[in-house]
Amino acid sequence: MKAYTGLTTAQAQEKLSRFGFNEISQLNKVSPLEILLRQISGNFVIFLLVIGAFTSFLVDEALTAYTIVAVIIMVTVVGFIQEFKAEKAIKALKKMVMPTTIVIRDGREQEIPAQELVPDDIVKLRTGEKIPADCQILEAANLTINEAMLTGESKEITKIPCRPGHKLKKLNQVFMGTTIMSGTGLASVLHTGMNTEFGKIAKLISTAEKELPLQKRVNQIAKKMALIALIVSSIVGFLMIVRAESLSYHTIVETLIVVIALSVSAFPEGFPMVLISTLGKGAYRMAAQNAIVNRMSIIETLGEVTVICSDKTGTITTGKMTVKQILIAGKSYEITDSILYKSKKIKLANHPQLYQLLQAALLCNEAVATKQENETIPTINGSPTESALLALGLKANLQKESFDFEKSADIPFSSARKLMTVIGKQDKQYQVFSKGAPEVVLKNCNFILKDGKTKRLSQKQKEVLIAQDKTLAQTGMRVLALATKTLPKLSLSQAEKSQTFLGFIALIDPPRKYVHKTIASCHKAGIAVKMITGDSPETAQRIAHQVGIKGEVLTGADLEQLSDTELEAMIAQTAIFSRVKPEHKIRIVAALKKQGEIVAMTGDGVNDAPAIKEAHVGIAMGKTGTDVSREAADLIIKDDNFSTIVKAIREGRTIFNNIQKFITYQLSCNSSELMIMFLAVVIGLPTPFLPLQILFMNLVTDNLPAITLGFNPASLDVMESKVKKHTGLLNRQLVKQLIIAATTMGGLTLLVFIFSLKIFDQGLVVARTTAMVTLIFFQILNAFNFRSFRYPMNHIPFLTNITLIYASAISVLLTIILIYSPLGQVFGTTQIELANWVFALFSSIFVVIVMDVYKKSQQIKILEAINKLGIKS
Repeated sequence: MKAYTGLTTAQAQEKLSRFGFNEISQLNKVSPLEILLRQISGNFVIFLLVIGAFTSFLVDEALTAYTIVAVIIMVTVVGFIQEFKAEKAIKALKKMVMPTTIVIRDGREQEIPAQELVPDDIVKLRTGEKIPADCQILEAANLTINEAMLTGESKEITKIPCRPGHKLKKLNQVFMGTTIMSGTGLASVLHTGMNTEFGKIAKLISTAEKELPLQKRVNQIAKKMALIALIVSSIVGFLMIVRAESLSYHTIVETLIVVIALSVSAFPEGFPMVLISTLGKGAYRMAAQNAIVNRMSIIETLGEVTVICSDKTGTITTGKMTVKQILIAGKSYEITDSILYKSKKIKLANHPQLYQLLQAALLCNEAVATKQENETIPTINGSPTESALLALGLKANLQKESFDFEKSADIPFSSARKLMTVIGKQDKQYQVFSKGAPEVVLKNCNFILKDGKTKRLSQKQKEVLIAQDKTLAQTGMRVLALATKTLPKLSLSQAEKSQTFLGFIALIDPPRKYVHKTIASCHKAGIAVKMITGDSPETAQRIAHQVGIKGEVLTGADLEQLSDTELEAMIAQTAIFSRVKPEHKIRIVAALKKQGEIVAMTGDGVNDAPAIKEAHVGIAMGKTGTDVSREAADLIIKDDNFSTIVKAIREGRTIFNNIQKFITYQLSCNSSELMIMFLAVVIGLPTPFLPLQILFMNLVTDNLPAITLGFNPASLDVMESKVKKHTGLLNRQLVKQLIIAATTMGGLTLLVFIFSLKIFDQGLVVARTTAMVTLIFFQILNAFNFRSFRYPMNHIPFLTNITLIYASAISVLLTIILIYSPLGQVFGTTQIELANWVFALFSSIFVVIVMDVYKKSQQIKILEAINKLGIKS
């Protein structure tokens, strides 16, 4: 194989400045102006306010009209700021999953962001990756590409290098955005960015975001509430006209303004934007914990997950393989910082069979060791298993370059084959080296190397070797078998037949720190954990028990013998799946879904993509995952850590709970305002609030605390309760709390108004001001109530949600400014006595008392139910 040095760093920088970044210009980009216009066009609240302002001008209420215009500006600006921040957060998230690629620069392999590729860069092509730019093939080994992205035809096309002197054809090129289905290769970049074939047709591709399912459900609730608001407001308006002493043009217009203000106040216009803000902030919090959301719609489903199907290697375990033991023809070698035999450091020259095994381990290997001038220890790049084999070679002072071997061909490893083979010229003949799962390698072996001689391998000897493999696997080690063969001429069909067995290499991959606790927390939260691995059942079971996964073991071979119905019947009891192929994962997911489970499935290979798509939550690995698996996934785990998956589920539950809190709170506040106005008019009282007072409460003391509830931190017990599948945004319990809170706030505010107006005879303006202050206090305290649906207020630390405290303080401050400044005349308020403030505050405390009593009564009911079932709490 030819040695390539690639571009120098200076050449790459010069080309980058000349050709620009290797990226497709962003399509459907939303400009700030478009975001601003979106706040106005199609906004029902703005439409109502414009009518209110216009009618105020008609009756010479210029001050009211100008105030409504100011409200329109405030609504627009607040909406713009929230949406602009959400857009920025989403863009930042997308930057976190920028693809990388391996290039040869300055004579060595380097991993760089794909957007920094330039023409003439030499790129390494690997199975499962996306082609990062249009390139010419330099070298190829069984390289097949899926070009459906460009051609629409989902078939694999074999790619080969262009022969010297021949015209470059499509079969000698690979194109940006297409997928490497199998094989490996090297390619030279021809075109980047918008100059690629993909770039030329990019304008035809729409990247518009679809409406989220959760967004759809929130919008449906908003529409229902809006309809109720319009009906109740219209009834209030009708009764006001009927009760009016005289029906004049001025009376009709004033009534219309009241109806508009009440409709605006009760209309939950903030729902969609707070939803997007909450999801965006939540997704950003996930990103800070190494979980990148690929699709926002998945956040809701994350909180409902009942089963996690997780790969073992690198997710439950560290993924850092270390060779611990070598078995060769009855001899056992221990691996520490060096290679030991009978506890003594060996001289490799005295162990020729070990030398042959190490040669196989190093040459049948795609990992690469590179060493810079200032480095004493080489840097190894490759899969954990193959990197461990190179590290083993270094302990014996061996590298790939130590052997006279010219690679001619290879048969790549795949999860289906569980075997890799390389063929090359050595001593004027072709030497074959294979490594893979012991049962697969031994099946291909008819001979064994023993005492320096090749001997026939009997079936009885194979059984002894298989028993040795199982003994090693039962200690939790991954076992590889290695074999060799000599060929007179190159023949792929004969390479893996009648081979000579060399020995076993046993590697250890310890469980991640704290993964046992994380899995225990999953069980407490009602989430089953199922481990899926390509390792032997013995290795899988040992690791599973170490981390607290208990249940039956099912192998891929056993799974193939089961019908779908049989698999569904035993899927709940099965916790460990070993020797699994990617196609088995799809059946596992389907069986779990049939049982009503919400399934999260992890994967990293190109063949894992179908199972990832089939799961409710598809999870790809950020470090070891292929481009194909990452593209198919809903969630990307940057650190490949199982604990990060559970953190994402915790965050998903928190976000969903916060959306429920925000919606329930705001609907309770809106309902209380409707109730006050409706009852007052029905019993013949003057309207407790003027239009501008209603708008003030809606903007300042209703929306502000509501927004902060969307940012509530996770409750301590968020992972201690079993998930309730498909509970919906508003279940029966939440509707009960909503009604209790709304009735308490509405009823007592109306009583305060009646007391001030009739009992204390303080006049209409004072009564309205006192009622407004009372409802503002009610709504602020109610927001603190809704920090938890389960626990009374005194059970939750006051500083749990600091943004809510700030929002509440701002609401109170703005209320004081309104009442004690010239603005009071505009809004129809007046300065009130300290006694009125105390009366308002004292009355508002009742919403805390009532809600706490309700929550405690619900806890008592739950405890009684548990005692009846005989369950210890």
